[in-house]
Amino acid sequence: MQVVETVPALRAARAALDGRVGLVTTMGALHAGHLALVEQARAENDAVLVTIFVNPTQFAPHEDLSKYPRDLPRDLAMLEAASVDLVFTPVPQVMYPPGFQTVVEVTEISQGLEGEHRPGHFQGVATVVAKLFNLAQADRAYFGQKDAQQAAVIRTMARDLNFPLEVIICPTVRESDGLAMSSRNVYLTPEQRRAAPVLYRALQAAGKAYADGERRPDSLQQCVLDVLTTEPLAQIEYVSVCDARTLQNSTTTGDMPLLVSMAVKIGLTRLIDNCLLPNELNTRDGLTDLLGGVASIPHI
Repeated sequence: MQVVETVPALRAARAALDGRVGLVTTMGALHAGHLALVEQARAENDAVLVTIFVNPTQFAPHEDLSKYPRDLPRDLAMLEAASVDLVFTPVPQVMYPPGFQTVVEVTEISQGLEGEHRPGHFQGVATVVAKLFNLAQADRAYFGQKDAQQAAVIRTMARDLNFPLEVIICPTVRESDGLAMSSRNVYLTPEQRRAAPVLYRALQAAGKAYADGERRPDSLQQCVLDVLTTEPLAQIEYVSVCDARTLQNSTTTGDMPLLVSMAVKIGLTRLIDNCLLPNELNTRDGLTDLLGGVASIPHI
């Protein structure tokens, strides 16, 4: 496994990779969810490129940039064990050199949900991912369902800017009690960790109601709220039931695919989670077809 830190070194190492390349972009603090993306990339490509970069432009001033977990030696050991070919580990000055003044903004699908509660977040995400797409020159890029709106933003950006790669969304990887794996889970105290699976139980309640015939978005939203409010440590930021293609709120009661999503604080730790309804859509193909509402981009 080769590890590079600069743009010239990355370009040289990338040019030496043969065949199709799968890209997994991360902020480090790797867990089984990241490794599932790497495994998917390994299975579908000839080589795998992983990036590790804690992107400062997607953090608001009040968010946890300085405290974000970092353990590069551990991350590299995990990636080497997963047979990754190339890892790019730039510092901020490499990604944003003096005089940097360009941003990428996806204007519509970034509104609401996380975009409403984290102003500027998706501009930072879109800008850094666009840079990484340009640098990696990959054939496929893999993202996780847990950050559903982010996945939709990136797929829309890839279409609009004609990036010649497929953006593939893979299902959320969960702990045995249902908690979505996240680098931020390490912030939870033992008591908070016991409380955190309430998010998954709330999604399960909405899924059961949908399977039983409920189609009204407001009623499905209430199913989620009813479960979340049983947990005293849960501080609800938002619960949304929206059109899975556009991420717009809907009052339609038909069988359109829905995205149920939420942000909940447990103590000081902000957790997000989501699912598609009906539940059988929570697969690689279902997620990739729906989130962002755009078709896969063929290789050019």
